[in-house]
Amino acid sequence: MNTPLIAILDDEPQIRQMLSDALQDAGFRTATFGRATEFEAALARTAPDVCLVDLGLPDKDGLALVHRLALESGASIIIISGRAQVQDRVTGLELGADDYIIKPFEPAEVVARVRARLRKGRDSAPATSSAQFQGWTAHFDRYLLVAPDGREVPFSHAEGEVLRLFLDQPKRLISRVQMQEALGGVAGESFDRAMDVRISRLRTKLGEDPKNPTLIKTIYGAGYIFLGDVNWL
Repeated sequence: MNTPLIAILDDEPQIRQMLSDALQDAGFRTATFGRATEFEAALARTAPDVCLVDLGLPDKDGLALVHRLALESGASIIIISGRAQVQDRVTGLELGADDYIIKPFEPAEVVARVRARLRKGRDSAPATSSAQFQGWTAHFDRYLLVAPDGREVPFSHAEGEVLRLFLDQPKRLISRVQMQEALGGVAGESFDRAMDVRISRLRTKLGEDPKNPTLIKTIYGAGYIFLGDVNWL
């Protein structure tokens, strides 16, 4: 098995070095970048397994970069930022990040979060990469939904994790606790808000009526049920 590659994008050299040292000591390969342009150029040549991204970048908007990564990259995305407001965390998760760590942090925590993301990716990989439901086709290898009328709708890595969870267990109640265990998140308000955001975005992409969704139903106080018939290809 190839050693996972962790890409670190932060404009502070000390933080880049601290993270790189901690991750290498834990057995990972690392690549560090101080500017978004260098980071994007490297991504055109190689594909990291996890990207650690600071939002306060000198040359590009960090949130816009996260959103683009979520749509175009198969890597897990962990934001590392000094922005500690709940709305900042929600926005980052809404735009496609898988996790959000607030500065200052302990390097050991970052290593643990990286391991959790990699473990989640291995555990959740299906034998097949495409599924059909209600006229839609989801291609998880390309992060793409194809609508009944042929329209192509991209989805993020984070949205894909939730969609895959639903498609693996159609017509079964999935509780918040089960989602947390399956997706490797940290239980609490931030995780619940992140799930609400991802499910809301999935409903929008699937053309659901937000007031009366027919595919992803909320069972208040219990969890969610995906009501479509699913055929893995």
